[in-house]
Amino acid sequence: MLTMKKKIAFVTGGYSGEAVISYESAKTIEAQVDRDQYDLFRIDIRPDGWFYNPAPGENILIDKNDFSFSQSGIKTTFDAVLCGIHGTPGEDGKLQGYFELIGLPYTACDVACSAITFNKRFTVAVAAFSGIPVSRSLHFYKDDVIHPEKVLKELKLPLFVKPNNGGSSIGMSKVTESRQLEAALLKAFKEDDQIIIEEFISGIELTIGVYKNAGEITTLPITEIRSKKDFFDYEAKYTTGMAEEITPAPVEDNIAELIRTQAKKLYHLFNCKGVVRIDFIYNPEEHKAYMLEINTVPGQSANSLVPQQVKAAGTTLKAFYSTLIESCLKDK
Repeated sequence: MLTMKKKIAFVTGGYSGEAVISYESAKTIEAQVDRDQYDLFRIDIRPDGWFYNPAPGENILIDKNDFSFSQSGIKTTFDAVLCGIHGTPGEDGKLQGYFELIGLPYTACDVACSAITFNKRFTVAVAAFSGIPVSRSLHFYKDDVIHPEKVLKELKLPLFVKPNNGGSSIGMSKVTESRQLEAALLKAFKEDDQIIIEEFISGIELTIGVYKNAGEITTLPITEIRSKKDFFDYEAKYTTGMAEEITPAPVEDNIAELIRTQAKKLYHLFNCKGVVRIDFIYNPEEHKAYMLEINTVPGQSANSLVPQQVKAAGTTLKAFYSTLIESCLKDK
């Protein structure tokens, strides 16, 4: 008996500067989803509209009433959504809220989790309240009057200045001298109307993918990141040769176990769904793993961290994406 393949909408693009990263991730995802199990439809969500792309340059408008499209008089709806948008509206909860309103399952964190983790200040506040080590930080809005001397009384140099919402290290600066702070603030405020200023934590930069497999919170192998720049900024992340990414990370078993334990705790704490990537700094003097960020739609390009970790775990991206899709269908 023939089994009907599930119709999966793969959403890519987005409204922010991170859209370019989404399109890179799309190449990997489209190549690796199991077409024997699923019919995959690429949906490009852009500021000028939502479109089904049956071929390059061909745009068929999505009906937002039920997230469907019509072609040659035939209407197509979907069984689930595979989320691949970095930044707004796919990583901050906006799109998730829409899918929940129309009853369509999706492979990402829910509205509350996405909204909180997209906001760096809220993320560290929730994590710290639950006993997870985080860097000391200050948060400002664009209309606030910021006195650099007061900032430097509260926090010790070096500092990181970041947009409060967003990812891919866009608009981020490392401040090692007080005279650099004003320019760093201007750079961050160009990307967001809120910014966060964090104290630098010395140590080993580690990142780990976490997902649910058959209802169990599961960790992927840990990656150690050694940036060839002063820190792991946008250029280091997306320029070949600018960072060394070692998977599995060459750390002692007790450090690896600490990272895995903290990652699972955070996944449960924030009620995550699908795959997330959690970034840490491990400080060997304190034997503490400081949480930096939770990425609820981690990059999936050929050289991205989660695909590296999936390979190191001894499985394939095809099987991994099937696990994510089946998990969200079961939660329907």
